[in-house]
Amino acid sequence: MNTVTAPATGPGDAPAAGGPGSPAPPDAPWRTTWRRLWGDRGSRTALIAAVLLILVALTAPLLSRLGGWSPTAFDADAIDPYLGGLPHGPLGGISAEHWLGVEPVTGRDLFARVVHGAQVSLLIAFAATAIVVVTGTAAGIAAGYFGGRVDTVLSRLMDLTMSFPSLIFMIAMMSVAQDVNRVVLMTVVIGVFGWPGIARVVRAEALSLRHREFVEAARACGSGPWRILTRQVLPNISGPVIAYTTLLIPGMISTEAALSFLGVGVRPPTPSWGQMIAEAVAYYETDPLYFVVPSVFLFVAVLAFTVLGDALRDILDPQGGRP
Repeated sequence: MNTVTAPATGPGDAPAAGGPGSPAPPDAPWRTTWRRLWGDRGSRTALIAAVLLILVALTAPLLSRLGGWSPTAFDADAIDPYLGGLPHGPLGGISAEHWLGVEPVTGRDLFARVVHGAQVSLLIAFAATAIVVVTGTAAGIAAGYFGGRVDTVLSRLMDLTMSFPSLIFMIAMMSVAQDVNRVVLMTVVIGVFGWPGIARVVRAEALSLRHREFVEAARACGSGPWRILTRQVLPNISGPVIAYTTLLIPGMISTEAALSFLGVGVRPPTPSWGQMIAEAVAYYETDPLYFVVPSVFLFVAVLAFTVLGDALRDILDPQGGRP
């Protein structure tokens, strides 16, 4: 019986795939990002807080029904008319019926208004961020890739928009426009003035990529500008864009809260964290919890998305725009 022997492997031969000496397959980028994000305690806490706030916003009608009160329902029995409408009981009227107490004078349930305020604030923040990211990314890629007159026109438009007193214009627009949907108007106005920042980041990335070898190879193979931009340039700048997007959200939340605090945001009785804080200023001495509850929600939201954005920037864009 003949014996078949395996051919000898030389020192330069690679081990068989799947063998004990074969290298481990590299992790997918999203898996590496998730592992690093979840491995850091601060990032993990911020991610959990952000997810919980999003869930609260998505389930606000259900949560208010569980609490037993609508955000616009008055409860005259929860306030004392002989004390200027202050809530009955300690800590702003916290009880089994009103989990976070009630508003002075109106008796509206604070828990229902806070969770519905999360819905309004996060909806405006996410929608405005989407407008900023889409507009800024498109303008930045076009300016960086095509260059020439396209770059000149878009760069001057970025400079003009950034030099415009956006906050004053927002206040003026919100004050003049009386018969429009305030949520839609705030989303559009905030988004219109926010795109130049991300456009500059994307433009710088596109400028560094347009003469790279893989882009030149795609161009030599006959690929058109649209295919090169969507298949070659955009995937290679997705990391900085995602990181910048996460960092935009807390700024959008703060802008919406500031406009509502100044009285040019969403109209009552639609709840908003900034509006609730503005109304609570007059009661911070007699009913401090009315001021504390929306302030804590706003603080946690801004802090969570800021920490999460910083962590994603360190993971996805380690240079962070630094030379």
